[in-house]
Amino acid sequence: MRKLILGFYVSLDGKSADGDNGIRDVMMSIDDPEQEEYFVSRLWEAGAFLMGRNTYEIMAGYWPGSDHPSARAMNEIPKVVFSRTLKTADDWPETRIVGGDTAEEIAKLKAEPGKDLVAAGGTAFMHSLIKLGVVDEYRLWVLPAATGKGAPLFPELDRALNLRLVNSKAFPSGILELVYAPADK
Repeated sequence: MRKLILGFYVSLDGKSADGDNGIRDVMMSIDDPEQEEYFVSRLWEAGAFLMGRNTYEIMAGYWPGSDHPSARAMNEIPKVVFSRTLKTADDWPETRIVGGDTAEEIAKLKAEPGKDLVAAGGTAFMHSLIKLGVVDEYRLWVLPAATGKGAPLFPELDRALNLRLVNSKAFPSGILELVYAPADK
């Protein structure tokens, strides 16, 4: 059975790049070839990328024509868009739309053969996955900056989410990859 990995860039204070809090600017200003190469190798480990409609629309407008080092992986790896309103995903190759119950769709995807699933995108989609309890691994890319504002990665939870550290890696730029799994799995 495939795992669902939530991959996300966050500031030191746990804020996402959603909105205009400066995190995107920090991400774009960091020059760390070692981290970039490692990140691309992590992308190729994905059997599919999962995202919501908003993220799909942003990424479909960027990746197909990009010459960024991640572009080949982003364009070739299958993508699954969770949306009840999107009718076509013709703007980005290897993309399909699912519109059913999110937990049921995730269970179907996990049961398919292949490499692990990686969820990426905006905090609204991430929050829904966290609240549903379908995340098997949290892969956080912590940036060496704090914003004091913005959307937090973790939503308000009914109870504490206990995690155990699976792996960590530090890069010359100060970016940290922290990999956690739910403590009860």
